[in-house]
Amino acid sequence: MNILFCSVGRRCELLKDFRKSLGDKVRLIVTDNSPYAPALEFADVSYQVPLIHDKAYIPMILDICKKEGIDAVTTLIDPEIAILAQHREAFEALGVTVLAPYQKTAALCFDKYEMSKYLTQKGINTVKTYGSFADFKIAYDNKEITLPVFVKPRTGSGSVGARKVDTLELLEELTAQDETLIIQELMTGEDMDADIYVDTMSHTPVAIFSKKKISTTIGGANKTISFKDEKLFAFVQNALTAFEFNGPLDMDLFYQNGTYYLSEINPRFGGAYLHAYGAGVDFPAFIYKNVKEQKANEPCIGAYEEEVVMMMYDSVVIKKLDDIKCNVVSL
Repeated sequence: MNILFCSVGRRCELLKDFRKSLGDKVRLIVTDNSPYAPALEFADVSYQVPLIHDKAYIPMILDICKKEGIDAVTTLIDPEIAILAQHREAFEALGVTVLAPYQKTAALCFDKYEMSKYLTQKGINTVKTYGSFADFKIAYDNKEITLPVFVKPRTGSGSVGARKVDTLELLEELTAQDETLIIQELMTGEDMDADIYVDTMSHTPVAIFSKKKISTTIGGANKTISFKDEKLFAFVQNALTAFEFNGPLDMDLFYQNGTYYLSEINPRFGGAYLHAYGAGVDFPAFIYKNVKEQKANEPCIGAYEEEVVMMMYDSVVIKKLDDIKCNVVSL
């Protein structure tokens, strides 16, 4: 299976997991805008490409698919998900499976305010969210929400710009300075997430791995512990019926006063998917069966041990500059 990871960045361990699971049954082809992206060193073939919004970007990615005989493509950054979804037909015309959601779902996942409205419309528990200070003030005056609250960019990624706000004055000031901020209820319950694989043949979730967050940094959780709850699995499966996903995704959740709340969905390999893989939930094998064998995976929801802990740490790649330049292909 020739799989293309776009915008591969620092996701070295993910590529290692694919290699560990599939061995010589997989060729890892990767792209990045920078020749210094460390994950390039763990691929079979690496390409330096323009920024994702460059008009030459998608034509170049399609050319790579043709040249390398790509079977499946995915991205590891949020802003590119909608781009792959928009060009699904062009990829499928080349026989390439797009491991990304369909267009409407991709757009909802990227716009946190629209996602909140959609979840509310569908009757799915979610965090109270307001698109402007004026809307928040009406709810605040009606005692529908209290301070402190949480603000973050409407289309942000990696927790950049997210913060707790304690006073009405500061909230008004911040939202006046940045109109892209949304205002959310401050959730005080348990912070957790789930790694989910939606089968590309059956279009249903076949694996759900849930974990509680012990510690987080900008970009996501770095210490987590696995747990199981049939109530959570049922909540996740019900929520997924409102969307069209295709492949891996990461769902952020809160558990508060005995109820689960869906916060947001990242329809790609989550940064902490490494925990799920380490606990035996093998998305690379699922992808291989879907893409190469053209078979649906059997559901195995909750097929892992509880109280398995992930403790993430940093590592480095050290290379001579000439070797880096030699290993990155330019079209």
